[in-house]
Amino acid sequence: MRHKLIELRGDKTITEVAKELQITRQMLSAIESGIRTPSLDLARKIAKYYGTTIEDIFFNDEGNEMLPM
Repeated sequence: MRHKLIELRGDKTITEVAKELQITRQMLSAIESGIRTPSLDLARKIAKYYGTTIEDIFFNDEGNEMLPM
């Protein structure tokens, strides 16, 4: 998951994305690094922001398991 989120963030800074998601930079950093798992609402918000699905970001290629944190 962490690599997908960092890849999706691209050239934007973590501060820019966190501000747009209305969360702290620390929270986004913790999610990207695998320290924290986002709530379902936040996972939806992140997926919508990046124009993808929760499954594409947070689940493995088979779509049946959460990626390890």
